[in-house]
Amino acid sequence: MEENFMNQSMPESIPELIRGSVAKATPSPGKSKSVREQQHPLIQRLANCIEETWQEHLDLSAYPVPADLGYVEGSLEGERLVIENHCYQTPQFRKLHLELARVGNALDILHCVMFPKPEYALPIFGADLVSGRGGISAAIADLSPVNGDRSLPQNYQAALSKLDAYPFSQRRELPPWGSIFSDFCLFIRPTDLQEEDAFLKQVQSFLTLHCQLAGATQPLNSRSEVARVRVGQQHYCQQQQQNDKTRRVLEKSFGSEWAERYMTTMLFDYVA
Repeated sequence: MEENFMNQSMPESIPELIRGSVAKATPSPGKSKSVREQQHPLIQRLANCIEETWQEHLDLSAYPVPADLGYVEGSLEGERLVIENHCYQTPQFRKLHLELARVGNALDILHCVMFPKPEYALPIFGADLVSGRGGISAAIADLSPVNGDRSLPQNYQAALSKLDAYPFSQRRELPPWGSIFSDFCLFIRPTDLQEEDAFLKQVQSFLTLHCQLAGATQPLNSRSEVARVRVGQQHYCQQQQQNDKTRRVLEKSFGSEWAERYMTTMLFDYVA
């Protein structure tokens, strides 16, 4: 979701910064600090919350990331661009992906997706934060269904229905391709620290119950059921890739070949 929502809320300076510029993607093995230490405080807090929740509830192991995609640096007309990827896997999840990105002092991004293994009939957790010079401009979190009728499993429906709903003042409209999201999808622009805290609490609730329910879920034993889950996950990824704004930003920054590889290898890959 990350650049998908970045482009709906991007500060005016960023499109001007991107147009006509070319950045080179290069790994930087000598880096000593995470980019999150320079990002908006809510992004730092959410990144830490996600990793802490994973560590508490899931049996994490390393996920193999191509060496040149784990940490990427570029330049957009003199502004330093950094992309940092953290990936894990568990018995239930094929890939847990946390991406942090920063463009100079103008734009901070957090992108997170949890891709279940096709053998588990689980929704896809996703969360994104976008911060410009004016603060957080977009905050989204969801547990997206992958079954044919686009509904969540009953245990998820019941658990999510019990969560307290905070009265956020600025809810945002989902993009045209947003049919993949559930009725519980939270997409807002927080207006103050209280709303930022409420968003963080809501995401933590989504994430915690997802990890707990996933841990209690048994793998499917029917090939046809596994095949249906694969189709649902593929549809989710293809819908995410429909946003050509994401691709255009990556192409203008790194070139079309690199953008295609990053889109299909890091952001929205799926098991065919």
